Amino acid sequence: MREFVSPALQAMNLIRFIGDKVTQDGVPIGMLTAQEVGQQAKSPSDPFAAQLFLDLHSAGKIIYETRALGGSDTKFYGVNLSLVGWQEYEDEQRGEFAASYGFLAMEFNNCELECFVREILKPTILKAVGFELIDMRDSSEAGIIDNIMRVRIRDSRFVIVDLTHDNNGAYWEAGYAEGLGKPVIYICEQGKFDSESTHFDTNHCTTVPWSLDEPEEFKKRMIATLRQSLGLDSGNGESTEFLGQG
Repeated sequence: MREFVSPALQAMNLIRFIGDKVTQDGVPIGMLTAQEVGQQAKSPSDPFAAQLFLDLHSAGKIIYETRALGGSDTKFYGVNLSLVGWQEYEDEQRGEFAASYGFLAMEFNNCELECFVREILKPTILKAVGFELIDMRDSSEAGIIDNIMRVRIRDSRFVIVDLTHDNNGAYWEAGYAEGLGKPVIYICEQGKFDSESTHFDTNHCTTVPWSLDEPEEFKKRMIATLRQSLGLDSGNGESTEFLGQG
């Protein structure tokens, strides 16, 4: 079963795939089947993907020479991006496309952190802004993990980074997201933050401490910080002056 994503992200998946392939080979794609289109777009069905492909063509983003109709056996020949499509491809490469999800950078396999993320952080984000918060374990996509991670960060609306365990990968992902201009929010377990703070490159940045013993205080700070980072009003008339420490 394919991992379902929004139609907008499916469209960007197609543009990214075509742009990557043409850039690598230096020529238009000789042939794409509806099945290949569906797999690359991560569409719920091949006919849905084929229609999305045609919609992108009608929008002037994808071009092709000919097509052979046949339902799931539909084939597209001489596939390339138009000038408009190439501009959208380059925008995505710079991180200017934003899907309706946030990306979480963290250390895995820590029981306390896993519990916090599952029980507090992800539900709070979903309730506050309606966006799912994903991490690298939420994708079943095959491929080089570093490349998949870069795409996930590039296409995210915002990035949350847990610095509790001084995880080098989390710091790297934070730097990559910062470089793309993504809104980045740092979090850290309260005891760790109080006793050691975080690396000097981030200790001056807004950081929202968390504690399993006081989840409501974290939720309040996180919601305010996130809504301000995304340019949203507080939604409840409360001031956001108390944003995270740091």
